[in-house]
Amino acid sequence: MIVTIDGVAASGKSSVSAGVAQALGVPYISSGLLYRAATLLGLEAGVDLGQEGAVLGCLNPPPRLEPLAAGNRVWQAGRDLTPDLHSTRVDRGVSVVAARPEVRAWVDAQLRALPAPLVAEGRDMGTAVFPHAGAKFYLTASPRVRAQRRAHERPEEVDAIEAALIERDRLDTTQSAPAPDAHVIDTGALSLQGVIDAVLARLPAR
Repeated sequence: MIVTIDGVAASGKSSVSAGVAQALGVPYISSGLLYRAATLLGLEAGVDLGQEGAVLGCLNPPPRLEPLAAGNRVWQAGRDLTPDLHSTRVDRGVSVVAARPEVRAWVDAQLRALPAPLVAEGRDMGTAVFPHAGAKFYLTASPRVRAQRRAHERPEEVDAIEAALIERDRLDTTQSAPAPDAHVIDTGALSLQGVIDAVLARLPAR
């Protein structure tokens, strides 16, 4: 069984996916961390993030996604990249990297190589990566709500975070859209557990 949880930036995908996976007793995978790893490595190498060949050249040796119960981690040659993946500079560059077809193909191949059952979260898990998944969900919320949530995690003003999220939504339009058969959940008025429960209630009988 594969459950996909897609959605806009800062809609709670990772936390919800972790909670659903824990309830099901299966791993969850975060596709966004691989895009962030590619972005980080490109920034550190000083390459043009819009040049996919240059970015792909930074993925040697290939970063490896490790699905853990406490959250995913990304490693490259023994280095844990995870602590550096959620910086503002990575936020600003990841949409550019994620729009590159060859980078997306590389990420998709890494994800498809992981064994089911699993919960997969990202932007296009239910549309491009696992189109035959047994259960698909898409999380959304207003930019203001998402900015207020993210402000609890980062020392930035809500207005600045909201503006960045609106721009991120614009850049992600081509990658992030609900699958036709996905359940769309507005998380704005729900607690984390409320969203997890909503997903679990809509899963096929196990």
